[in-house]
Amino acid sequence: MLTLKCPYCGILCDETELAAGGEAHVKRAGPGSSDEAFEAYLFDRENPMGVHFERWRHAHGCGKWFLAARDTVTMEVFGTYKAQTTEPPEEIVAAIRARRPEWEGRA
Repeated sequence: MLTLKCPYCGILCDETELAAGGEAHVKRAGPGSSDEAFEAYLFDRENPMGVHFERWRHAHGCGKWFLAARDTVTMEVFGTYKAQTTEPPEEIVAAIRARRPEWEGRA
């Protein structure tokens, strides 16, 4: 079972208390963008085997959105952080690199 710690209220919650929100750090297509860019924003997502950054909502708790870094194969969680963060914090990246030295970072 997936267990994540909400960075807002500090509660350790299992997946039954959470709502998945898809890939984190997706760059939005703004006004004036091409049809191709808007289509890519709507439909193109990474689906890696390994380290992935995701959006989650503490649905049955404080209700806030947050981000998590985890391994999609082993379900290992590297950490969670607030949704307003535009890039993974250094401590999350360090935790990933400590356990996955071959990881090359986000594309």
